[in-house]
Amino acid sequence: MSDSFSTLTIELTTGTGEVALDITDRCSAFLESVAPGRDGLLNVFVPHATAGIAVIETGAGSDEDLLALLRDLVPADDRWRHRHGSPGHGRDHVLPGLVAPHATLPVVGGQLALGIWQSVVLVDTNGDNPRRTVRLSFLG
Repeated sequence: MSDSFSTLTIELTTGTGEVALDITDRCSAFLESVAPGRDGLLNVFVPHATAGIAVIETGAGSDEDLLALLRDLVPADDRWRHRHGSPGHGRDHVLPGLVAPHATLPVVGGQLALGIWQSVVLVDTNGDNPRRTVRLSFLG
């Protein structure tokens, strides 16, 4: 079983503002070390109640568009019942309902089988917690 499953936890600093952080390179580096030439699945999981994983285009504005959409859909105001933390923090706790805290991605020949414009992105709108953990798990 140990040859078919590998996992790694990485720690990231996201800062005090909203961020869509591209972690594709970290995913690829993990696969290079544990799955050279192998086929399987990569699961990316963020064990936080206020962050998610998205597969989107980055660098051409889509990452900022995603954050703007989330601001429009779930504004940081006083409507939220969940009230600890900074004002509007309750919206951060509903984020994983819209941007799931995980993604499972195909791996072919040891590499992510993403579309040409796709990237793996950690979405974090919670400025109260600048440290994030991401678990990468390869099954193959």
